[in-house]
Amino acid sequence: MAMRISRIAAFSLGETGGNPAGVALCDRLPEPEAMQRLAAEIGFSETAFAAPEDGKWRVRYFAPEAEVDFCGHATIALGAALALSEGDGAFALRLNRGEIGVEAEAGAAIAAALQSPPTSSRAVPEALLAEALDLFSLVPADLDPRLPPAIANAGVDHLLIALRERERLAAMSYDLGSGRALMDSAGLVTIALLHAETGRLFHARNAFASGGVYEDPATGAAAAALGGYLRDLGWPHGGAIEIRQGEDMGMPSRLLVQLSGEPGGSVRVSGTARLM
Repeated sequence: MAMRISRIAAFSLGETGGNPAGVALCDRLPEPEAMQRLAAEIGFSETAFAAPEDGKWRVRYFAPEAEVDFCGHATIALGAALALSEGDGAFALRLNRGEIGVEAEAGAAIAAALQSPPTSSRAVPEALLAEALDLFSLVPADLDPRLPPAIANAGVDHLLIALRERERLAAMSYDLGSGRALMDSAGLVTIALLHAETGRLFHARNAFASGGVYEDPATGAAAAALGGYLRDLGWPHGGAIEIRQGEDMGMPSRLLVQLSGEPGGSVRVSGTARLM
């Protein structure tokens, strides 16, 4: 079986930052057990495995300890790898659940954009919110009342918790084992803590305990879910938002989300990428 493995940081800031992802371009996908084993060996929060199939690319995503149905930063990294391998263009992707697309150009800087799965959002059950606040040592007074906690989906579920103060976000801390148990029981892929600096500029930290990872420096799937939630909420986003993530862990990342279209539709998440 032919396989080319790349290591690419998605949503980078020039030659620094971003979220590292593995990308394995294959002539056919390996067995799931082999993909899981290789993802653990690569050791990044996600590795995307892709193989050509009926004019599209069949894609599966593996964290070190589990498969997930959709990963945004690994999709951006995949787009970069495809542009470098196949040439600039748009690539149709078939995931475990549905189909999306990624576009990429490998110029002086590698630029890539994904079109997310459909989005949705719903209120958080009170018991789950209480557990999540306790996990992060937060209290209701820490929350931003303009952005009620929500479960937002753009391919997978994320719990979104917006905080009043940037300093409270910087102090994020939680127990990895307890976080994983909570996320697994609630069917969450990540818990995103957020701070709205302005209507269009957000700071984020993403706990990814469900995949065995304490924190992601850039999370495209959660960015898409946040975009869909803001659109549902009627937030004054002006059609686009910028998310800065990874700053508090020394891996600064920048994600751009475009919010045109109707509620429930997909959103566009873009950024740059760099080879590692």
